[in-house]
Amino acid sequence: MVRELFISLYLLLFRIIFLMCSIFPVKRKVTFVASFKQNSLHVYEELNKHSNPYQVTFVCTSSCYQQVVKEVRQGKVFLFEPKNPWHFIGSVYHIATSQFVIVDNYYGFLAAVRFKKEVECIQLWHAAGAIKTFGLEDKNIHKRSKGALKRFKKVYAQFDHVVVGSEKMKRIFMRAFGLSPENFLYTGIPRTDLFFNENKKKDVIEQIYYKYPALVNKKVILYAPTFRDGQIETFEMKLDIKQMYEALHDEYALIVKLHPAIKKSTGMSQYPDFVVDCSEDDDVNELLLITDILITDYSSIPFEFSILNRPMIFYPYDLENYQATRGFWEPYNQLVPGPIAYHTGEIIDLIKNFQFDFNRIKEFSKAWNTYSTGHASRNLVQYLYYQENKQEGQQPII
Repeated sequence: MVRELFISLYLLLFRIIFLMCSIFPVKRKVTFVASFKQNSLHVYEELNKHSNPYQVTFVCTSSCYQQVVKEVRQGKVFLFEPKNPWHFIGSVYHIATSQFVIVDNYYGFLAAVRFKKEVECIQLWHAAGAIKTFGLEDKNIHKRSKGALKRFKKVYAQFDHVVVGSEKMKRIFMRAFGLSPENFLYTGIPRTDLFFNENKKKDVIEQIYYKYPALVNKKVILYAPTFRDGQIETFEMKLDIKQMYEALHDEYALIVKLHPAIKKSTGMSQYPDFVVDCSEDDDVNELLLITDILITDYSSIPFEFSILNRPMIFYPYDLENYQATRGFWEPYNQLVPGPIAYHTGEIIDLIKNFQFDFNRIKEFSKAWNTYSTGHASRNLVQYLYYQENKQEGQQPII
């Protein structure tokens, strides 16, 4: 009850500021509303290559604001939080006056606005695929009020188009957001472009090895578990680092990528020549470039890592509970493209035996990355110019 009241007050405030800002005309501008930097920055770089670039603004949550500020050279960056009033008002102004509003997550403010007819809202979701359910298919949605459900549907109805990298993800979005087939852009996922850019890959790999010399001349295992609710207070490392070290340290190094909010001691510091804590690194896709074996559970990382056709081990130590509370789009054992382990010893055996089905990984990537072939950022930018030229009655550029 208190939560819904707070949300209602926030949306009322947003609506009032938005209506005031709507007095101003829509400008030739792209505004990214971002919780994650990768997709937006890839599109931003592509926009800057154009001879007639758009004005660009970033409206960022605290999760990526500092990262985006460091990388944006042309354009404005705002912190999208009411605690900073000037940034917040600036954020609303740019959302209200942009020709294209590109969002990368669920944003409740979309339930409180009515865009002008010449504005297009594009959902550029932060993942290339999905294991766990979300949106209207989230198992917890039945616990929310009728008002909350109505608000969710209003948000999803604002998506004029949703960017996808595959038909599989399109079908998921249709169920999660209640959308029709005509709501989708088959441009591919911009953040996957990195995996096809050989020069960029080389530079990134060199930077990582320079930053983490312990990884040089070692095969690299990346452990990237999904963040669970409540872990900030009660986090416990479920991977036995000592056991991994004793069995594998001669040949392998282990990267651990936890949620940055987790500050608990994990015992990793005892093995500086084996374990590298990269939890503060903000781009996991860059770490994937040096990863030989991925260990994860319910995250979306495998969908992008599969482009590299490298082995994965799935470690869903709490599978039964997670299935009951969150739910999956498909049966877990049928969806994941690698062996499943429930104990550290099983993981070690899988790594030592190195028996992975690479054809399965390849087919998995083919199904989930159909349209992500190295030109997703360019494809999306071409679409923006196509829409602009079409509105002006000019000959489209694509």
